[in-house]
Amino acid sequence: MEPRWQAAFFDYSTSSFAEILRRSAPDLLPPPGSWTGQETPGPPAVPHGTTVLAVRYRDGVVMAGDRQASEGYQVAHRRIEKIFKADDLSAVGIAGAAGPAMEMARLFQTELEHYEKVEGENLSIEGKANRLGQMIRMNLPMAMQGLVVVPIFAGFDEKAGVGRLFKYDVTGGRYEETDYFAQGSGGKDARDSLKKRFKRDMGKDDAVRISVEALLDAADEDLGTGGPDLMRGIFPTVKTITRSGISDLPDEDIRRHCEAILSDRGRL
Repeated sequence: MEPRWQAAFFDYSTSSFAEILRRSAPDLLPPPGSWTGQETPGPPAVPHGTTVLAVRYRDGVVMAGDRQASEGYQVAHRRIEKIFKADDLSAVGIAGAAGPAMEMARLFQTELEHYEKVEGENLSIEGKANRLGQMIRMNLPMAMQGLVVVPIFAGFDEKAGVGRLFKYDVTGGRYEETDYFAQGSGGKDARDSLKKRFKRDMGKDDAVRISVEALLDAADEDLGTGGPDLMRGIFPTVKTITRSGISDLPDEDIRRHCEAILSDRGRL
């Protein structure tokens, strides 16, 4: 029988932080427990993040998401963040049950940091995409109870010199998209909008505009997707991922795009 200190050293030497939690502190992982104490079967109403998207352009990838979280037919939050930095060259857009999705995004950040410290190098973008798929698979018991989390992952591939983006299914299967993708309750409407406006090798300004316009189109058709709120100063979150890293687009620039789009449509 190996000494306890050797077993502990073996546990903590793994490059997967999620695996360390599973072995030593499983209570810190999202629990797969069942729902109890309800008069009717099924999960309780929880806030859901709705529409996120990613678009490739000449220098990398634009990721964007609306700011609204819905709970049934009600607005749960108006300023939720749905685009999370994973590391210096990648980000995650969350859609689905808001609480588990945000926890997954934070755990994914820690997972990548832990891997870098243990291995002394960063994961490839395919490796990052695979790790996120494993986390989605770990959430499958909760997904079967209604707490579905299906994110979008995007980043800059330093070896290929291009932006890349990945979509997932509820079982953790990952699929690479070459141009754009949108996820969430307004995802289909956003994809329809992007399909009409996407062009290869777009510049940053064009990519940001069609991303914002796709979110506006989704908000027009989907009750769960929040449009820009000019009175409250609430605008979509937009990030760019390039060789230089991740940048947040200022609210002033997003307001400019929103006002231009609404003006073109005769609604401002």
